[in-house]
Amino acid sequence: MTKWTTSNIPPQHGRSAVVTGTGGLGFETALALARAGTNVVIAGRNPQKGADAVAAIRNVVSGAQVRFGKLDLANLASIAEFAAQLAQEQDGLELLINNAGVMRTPERRETSDGFELQLGTNYLGHFALTAHLLPLLKRGQNPRVVTVGSVAARWGAINFDDLQAERGYKPMRVYSQSKLACIMFAFELNRRSEAAGWGVQSLAAHPGISRTDLIPNGPGWSSAPGFARRYLWFLYQPAWQGALPTLFAATEPAAQIGAYYGPDRLGGTRGHPVQEKPPGQALDTAVAARLWEISLELTNVDILVGRQRALTAPT
Repeated sequence: MTKWTTSNIPPQHGRSAVVTGTGGLGFETALALARAGTNVVIAGRNPQKGADAVAAIRNVVSGAQVRFGKLDLANLASIAEFAAQLAQEQDGLELLINNAGVMRTPERRETSDGFELQLGTNYLGHFALTAHLLPLLKRGQNPRVVTVGSVAARWGAINFDDLQAERGYKPMRVYSQSKLACIMFAFELNRRSEAAGWGVQSLAAHPGISRTDLIPNGPGWSSAPGFARRYLWFLYQPAWQGALPTLFAATEPAAQIGAYYGPDRLGGTRGHPVQEKPPGQALDTAVAARLWEISLELTNVDILVGRQRALTAPT
């Protein structure tokens, strides 16, 4: 595993992937997968950014099989529409990379469905997306789901008493909770897949500290994190390197299913992929099971069939 890079990705011809996020880590992940021969859907809410990402990948990779899919993770209807469209376009899915996110929005904001924005986008949106795509994944060849966490998850806690931060909003605390939830979801999905025989492998990864648009799109350039990002740029590894743990988890045959991968240097903030000990709170199976059930209710999806419960309710 030492010094694993994109050159170690096995050929991915005949495999398909959905990568959420059109810039930064999402772009680099989609680019590397396209280079390896994957048929990639790069999903995001901004069609122009999506078109630019597709054009940039095709400019680098001759004959790249890549297209844009419109997806707003802060909107459950958009998630359902994206999954329905994908089901019309292909019979199965091999890789789902739950990558996109928002970070440290200064003030509490809500998604169109009334969820706190960071939890709703980073975690609940990906939870619902995975549920909707599960039928396609179950028909894929050796399917994997990789959900992207963060070093911030180390300081996270699932606050069931105020899950949506309605009584108290602190940007970093809420972000850390959302990323801890992502890691817990990855582990719980793997446990449930093994128990039910779904055949879907689930792993978690994090990018360390990387140069992406999370800070300018979240707290902004004028914030303390924005100042560090602008003037202490050398502390941040490039996005292509931050994507390596995700790519390792997604493509490496030796990756341990149900494991957690991150960079190998400076406390997991930079470097090459290595299996990492997850935050202790991410291993609490009772909390993970409770979070799973609450997430089912909040997103109104049935993880067993990947459809909205209302669609299967008796008439």
